[in-house]
Amino acid sequence: GVITNAGGAVRVQTLPGQEHYPAVNANGIQSQVLSRWASSFSVTAGTKNRALEAVGRSVSTARPSTGKRPKKTLDKKAGNKDCKADIAFLIDGSYNIGQRRFNLQKNFVGKVTVMLGIGTEGPHVGVVQASEHPKIEFYLKNFTAAKEVLFAIKELGFRGGNSNTGKALKYTAQKFFSLENGARKGIPKIIVVFLDGWPSDDLEEAGIVAREFGVNVFIVSVAKPTTEELGMVQDIAFVDKAVCRNNGFFSYQMPTWFGTTKYVKPLVQKLCSHEQMLCSKTCYNSVNIGFLIDGSSSIGESNFGLVLEFVSNVAKAFEISDIGSKVAAVQFTYDQRPEFGFTDYASKEKVLSAIRSISYMSGGTATGDAISFTTRHVFGPVKDGPNKNFLIVLTDGQSYDDVRGPAAAAQKAGITIFSVGIAWAPLDDLKDMASEPRESHTFFTREFTGLEQMVPDIIRGICKDFLDSKQ
Repeated sequence: GVITNAGGAVRVQTLPGQEHYPAVNANGIQSQVLSRWASSFSVTAGTKNRALEAVGRSVSTARPSTGKRPKKTLDKKAGNKDCKADIAFLIDGSYNIGQRRFNLQKNFVGKVTVMLGIGTEGPHVGVVQASEHPKIEFYLKNFTAAKEVLFAIKELGFRGGNSNTGKALKYTAQKFFSLENGARKGIPKIIVVFLDGWPSDDLEEAGIVAREFGVNVFIVSVAKPTTEELGMVQDIAFVDKAVCRNNGFFSYQMPTWFGTTKYVKPLVQKLCSHEQMLCSKTCYNSVNIGFLIDGSSSIGESNFGLVLEFVSNVAKAFEISDIGSKVAAVQFTYDQRPEFGFTDYASKEKVLSAIRSISYMSGGTATGDAISFTTRHVFGPVKDGPNKNFLIVLTDGQSYDDVRGPAAAAQKAGITIFSVGIAWAPLDDLKDMASEPRESHTFFTREFTGLEQMVPDIIRGICKDFLDSKQ
């Protein structure tokens, strides 16, 4: 590991009992000052792999670790694919922080970039310096390898002036994440704001602008104001007002710029928690999902309960709110009964409770009419909204009317259809209703109990369609 001795020189421990003081920097130039710099970034191979391996494990929640050490943690060029994010580090370059702490800040940001696992298919990073006027030091597209980013960070000059973090945050949200500067579609945009002490201007408005642009703002505050200094802070709640959501996840506190190594990994884990990025436009918070539920008499009361459970489990995966995803449900036999519309409930709890209280109608099966009704009355009012529209049709039998025409009209109106058939539902009907490619939008199970296994595939299908539509 890397150990700093009392004199501040860095000695790299290689094997037990052996140590040397590196004195040559990356370009082979013998300059003691620079070499101390370089060595503070140098990580012995063992540590690096361990760090990356730890990140790879903590980020992927899909499968538990087997405890075996993988041969190769990640393809260097591709980077850590489990951590897709476009990240701007907004560093403090004001007189407030001073040259010495500015260097420690650069050192910390360097360690974070190494552990993130930057690469073509992993996270991309850029840096903006906040001072009197913000300056974009480099963009996401400039470097795709950690080594290059480290060098660029090391070369950053200290600008001085007031911190004007609010001004810099607003500027970064508006200017940094353009496609021509390397932002990628459908991937979370993140600004990590480093703040030494407190901002010299207002962060609240900047936070609002960032949220409007779909940017997740994190604030890493270092050396928070002491009791004596609080009088100088214009707004003590500045962190809560700027972050993406004031839920504790988007703020991070470090007592000082010294000995920050232990803070690297927890911060990286946060930045790689894709599903927590509530301010990005993702499939989880930018879709309208309509459920068209067969209430025909062949289903029966207890199976109808399993159908509602399926509907709940799909709905549960999404961030339902007035500015997020929305859910609606219609039950049909020969007639249609709207259970609730997209704008009726603005929270997940209310939607789930509305699904639970749907009562079983019992009757015939006119699926085509039901699709036409839902296209017009349920999706009609939201068709010009920002969310992508999905309809999940659940049926257990043959429809008495034509489903092909109404399904084609729904798709023409921008609605993606997943058809879910149970028991006696004919495959032809299901395929005729489903969006293209039909194979991935058609589901079937013999038994009602089989609905449960389909939930993750339906959610994944919605997310895939959402991302494809954004490309």
